[in-house]
Formats: sequence, C-alpha cells, structure tokens
Amino acid sequence: MNPLARVIAAEIAQAGPISVARYMTLALLDPRHGYYTTRDPFGAAGDFVTSPEISQMFGELIGLWAADLWQRLGMPPRVALAELGPGRGTLMADALRAARALPPFRAALEPWLVEASPRLREIQADRLAGSGARWADDLDGLPGDRPLIVIANEFFDALPIRQYVRRETGWHERLVGLDAAGQLAFALSPGPERLDGMLPAGLLAAAPANAIVEICPAGRAIATGLGHRLVAQGGGALIVDYGPPTHGTGDSLQAVRRHAFHDVLATPGEADLTAHVDFVALADAARDAGATVWGPLAQGELLQRLGIDARAATLARANPGRQAEFDAAMSRLTGPDQMGTLFQTLALTGGPDVVPAGFP
Repeated sequence: MNPLARVIAAEIAQAGPISVARYMTLALLDPRHGYYTTRDPFGAAGDFVTSPEISQMFGELIGLWAADLWQRLGMPPRVALAELGPGRGTLMADALRAARALPPFRAALEPWLVEASPRLREIQADRLAGSGARWADDLDGLPGDRPLIVIANEFFDALPIRQYVRRETGWHERLVGLDAAGQLAFALSPGPERLDGMLPAGLLAAAPANAIVEICPAGRAIATGLGHRLVAQGGGALIVDYGPPTHGTGDSLQAVRRHAFHDVLATPGEADLTAHVDFVALADAARDAGATVWGPLAQGELLQRLGIDARAATLARANPGRQAEFDAAMSRLTGPDQMGTLFQTLALTGGPDVVPAGFP
C-alpha cells in the first residue's frame, strides 16, 4: 500500500466502508497525499492532456465565445470571466489573448480562477502574471456585483460520484472496504437505497440485474449555484466535459496514470480519477434554479460553429512549417472518433433573451 492507501484503510478499519465519493475526495484532495494537491498532472509530462494543452485554438475560441456573449449581454462595463478548475491556466491565458481582439471587452473583464490546489495556483499565477487574475476557493468566492461568464472545461468529471448496483433486493450503494488480506476492495451496502428523484424512474425500472448507476451530488449543487448566480447577476456559462448527452447506466469511474488506464484502487493519490458527466442532471439542476439551458452539443460541432477551421487556416498561413500540427490538433479536438463526440458542451444563461454563440 502507498501512504494514502494506508490512511484510507485505517479510516475504513475504524469506521467501516466508505462511499466512492469519499474515496475520490481523499484520493484527489487529501492535503498531504491527494492527487491534485501534490502535483501538476497536465500535459505530455503529466498523466493526461486536456483540450487547451492540445492546441491554442481551443482556448482562443472560448475567449471569443466569451467576448461575443459579453456583447449580447449589452457590453456591461464590468464582468467577471471565471474558470472552474483551470488546470495550469492555459485556457485562461489563451482566452485572454483572444479577448484583446475586442479591447473594450478586455478592459471590462476581470479574470477569476476557482482553484482548490495550492500547487496549481502557483503554476496558474506564473502563467497569468500581469493579467490581473484573482483566485477563489469555490463558486461563492466569485464577485456578486457584476455579470459572470463562467468556463468549466473538464471540471465536472473530477467531482466525486456515488455509485449504486442493482440487486434482487433493490439498489445497493457501491462502497470501498477492505478484503480478507486488508487491501482496498469494492463492496456493497447491506441494505438497499431509494433513488427516487435522483434519476429518471424509467431508467431505474429498465436497468438489468447488476447494472450500475451514478449520481454526482456535488455537480448538481454547483449547477444549481451557477443557475441562481446567472439569474441574479446576468451572464452565462459554458461547460465542456466528457460523457453521453443522455442518461445511461454503467460504471464510468476510471483512473489514468501516465496517459494509460490504471487500477482505480491500486495507488490512490498517484492517479487521476474521473467519471462521465451527467449532462441531463446538470441541465435539470440549472433549469430548476431559473437558468436557461442550451445544448448539450458535441464539442466538435460547437468548435466548428465557432470557426476552428478558419482559425487553423490562419495559423497555418502564419506558420507554414506547422500545417500538419494544426491539422492533427483540429482532428483530435473535433473528430467524431476522438474528442469531437466524446466530449459534450452545455451552455447556461440567466434568461432566454441571451443566445450563446454556436448553440441552436
């Protein structure tokens, strides 16, 4: 066992099996051994690569999307451009560079980064030096006196989920306990749980034996908070993440280490843990809070509507020796067999009168 596995095993030995959500929280955010609190996991030298790390085009188009939204909001004199889970600050840096194409927007915006990891905050501060960026621990730390434009790219997929398995006796929560050898192992709660209202009744009724369903209470809470803030302050949000556009069943919890899949329970704190985002649940939560929901729309389709083909051509003309690089990046971001359909996008606005660019 590694150090964090021993910490988790001691907690289980003392208090009993823990939920998958508790396990994910410890593995990712434990102050001493957590994955995000102790390392820089992004890029070729890390464990995975996100869209902003693949190409500058992604962040630039997001920045132009935000500038367009600011115009549709009536060009307020002050606006907060906030990113949830901003990684190394690459997306925000590219978005701010693109924002300079509309000087009044760049003058009006104040960059905000919602980041829990002290290590990543240091990297972001270096990347965004001189930009006027500010940091918040959570959504509540963002300013409340101006419209918000919120970007969340691969943020919701790392939030802790709860899993439930269908047995003859009903839905039992999937837990993390200890096996006979004292190693971390999956287990089930002894008594069934009621999932009424958490997932569609039809989905639960049609699920076969041993099916797994997942819910993300933290994601729903954040979507609810976003909805309330956008209704009260005005603005919009763009969520980009991976997962199907509709509800489904199945175990989507996975660990990634050094760009390869890894055993979820093997080395907590040393591998990234993610799960598919339930876009329907996020949309429902935001809509219940009063926000208007747009999408979901496949990432590839949105990027093409925002002009990634034209941007790639412009970059290729300016850098003729890098044509193949730009073509490969565009294919990876928009290809139907790559991130183009594996990733979905969802937009939220404070009301139906503000239609975000790219969404029908």
